[in-house]
Amino acid sequence: MPVNNLLRYIVVLLLFFGGTRVHCQNMVRNPSFENYVKCPVKLGNLAQDVTDWTMPTLGSTDYFNGCSTAMGTPKNFNGEQAAEFGKGYVGFYMFAPDDYREYIQGALTATLQKGERYTVTFFVSLAERSDFAVKQFGIRFSEFPVTVETTKVLSNMHFSKIDGDTTNKLEIKYSKFFDDEVEWVRLSKEFVANGTENFIIIGNFYNNKRTQKYQTKRKLTNGSYYYLDKVMVSPTKSIDRSNVNYELDSVLVFKDVHFNFNKSTFRTEYQKELNTMAAYLTDNPNLKITITGHTDALGTEKFNKELSVMRAQQVGHFLMTKGVDKDRIKISGHGSARPIATNNTKAGRLLNRRVEFILKN
Repeated sequence: MPVNNLLRYIVVLLLFFGGTRVHCQNMVRNPSFENYVKCPVKLGNLAQDVTDWTMPTLGSTDYFNGCSTAMGTPKNFNGEQAAEFGKGYVGFYMFAPDDYREYIQGALTATLQKGERYTVTFFVSLAERSDFAVKQFGIRFSEFPVTVETTKVLSNMHFSKIDGDTTNKLEIKYSKFFDDEVEWVRLSKEFVANGTENFIIIGNFYNNKRTQKYQTKRKLTNGSYYYLDKVMVSPTKSIDRSNVNYELDSVLVFKDVHFNFNKSTFRTEYQKELNTMAAYLTDNPNLKITITGHTDALGTEKFNKELSVMRAQQVGHFLMTKGVDKDRIKISGHGSARPIATNNTKAGRLLNRRVEFILKN
């Protein structure tokens, strides 16, 4: 056996025997980039400074940590973003001139089980010094660690020449562009494992011509640079469908979906009800859902209207990541015009920051 292939099999064996807790909640090693070899002091430092993460190409992915002044958080060379999970996160170009790309490659704690359903999740935020926002994030799983000597797009052609199984590829695509420069945006996707997944790669696998992008600024970097944190690959929990039944043509409220003041992303700990709805829509493919967002009375009418639509879009996007076709989802928002509780108390305003839905044949 060639030396390179022998080394790869040794890596896989270490992953298998070193990751005995196969059913742990998150199967990504060092998911929040908190474990590092040394505090970062320069650009392009991911592979040298962070444990369990590498770069599959020659693109120079960056690592930021609050321990550093040169590569710190929240302020750094491409903008300002507070770490949501600990003190560290990574940054890389999803779009740049001449098809330049950067990626991250992480190790899993164990090989995924063939035929089992998993959910991959991570959080992103667009850096302020970006001229563009993109619409899709790509994910590739591989049997062995990938090493390709290129600074350009990591394409299907490259993967076809790599030893081992690299066929499990996913894409998280949103109805709008990932252009939030303040909040972390949660991206999630369910998939069925091939049974060969040991490593995960995240980035943009399209060239510039095929990348769906939106220009947000002019002549800062001519690129699209994102911060990324908290990568998770977890077994998808099975849902008890036996007692689930919704009344059609009635206005119902997602009782477990709540929003903080002035925020459009729902609190990530509340997903059980949305998972149940996704499963129900999967079991009833003839049904369509209308999702309507609402806000409290604080803020201007125009802002609240926009915020309510964004809240509905977040819920719709969550359902799409679970496999619900976008043509079955209708989005709307009423701002603060239809409260269900008083806006004079904190508890009342929390109840008014809600999302309702109607199911129809």
